[in-house]
Amino acid sequence: MTGSASVAGIILAGGQARRMGGGDKALKPIAGRPMLDRVIDRLKPQVAALALNANGDPTRFSAYELPVVADSIADFAGPLAGVLAGMDWAGAHVPTARSVVTVAGDTPFFPEDLVERLMDAAGDSEETIALASSGGKTHPVFGLWPVALTDDLRAFLTAGETRKVLAWVDRHQRANVAFPEARAGALRFDPFFNINRPEDIEDAAKIAVALETLETVS
Repeated sequence: MTGSASVAGIILAGGQARRMGGGDKALKPIAGRPMLDRVIDRLKPQVAALALNANGDPTRFSAYELPVVADSIADFAGPLAGVLAGMDWAGAHVPTARSVVTVAGDTPFFPEDLVERLMDAAGDSEETIALASSGGKTHPVFGLWPVALTDDLRAFLTAGETRKVLAWVDRHQRANVAFPEARAGALRFDPFFNINRPEDIEDAAKIAVALETLETVS
């Protein structure tokens, strides 16, 4: 991997595709390739090491030959539990990592400079959280999380008062990073477009084909 040695990547891949018939949403195909393939291709070059956060039987992801880390907080505590699992994994296995960057397993077209821009926004601070946004909307799943805040996040989740991402984020220094609309030929789309419904699969396939056409031409 060629990404920053100070950042580990965590793909939050445990979402169940209830609106698409169940199963692991990240394994649903987009234009002939699983969504997760496309997410890995986007994030892997940007980080020093990469892992998947998912609960249940990890062997369903064995083809990817990546570490699979489960939540350490019970009762499906939401995205922050995945952030904490990633922090714990990075602290134990990626000694150079000062931060982890999380992305969603159902969002295959996020920016190729995501990590670089989040790092720039956080600067030299070891306690600043940086979150991505687009179109005036914050995307809390796409963030840079300092490993130095691991114990604080564990205490917050263990207390169980609320598990909302921004409720914890707002207790700390925060940087917001606005990303522009993405383009693929004539197509314009939100780079954080996430796939929730069957019709989203069709839209994502059009984007994937347009992007692959551009790569072939270039």
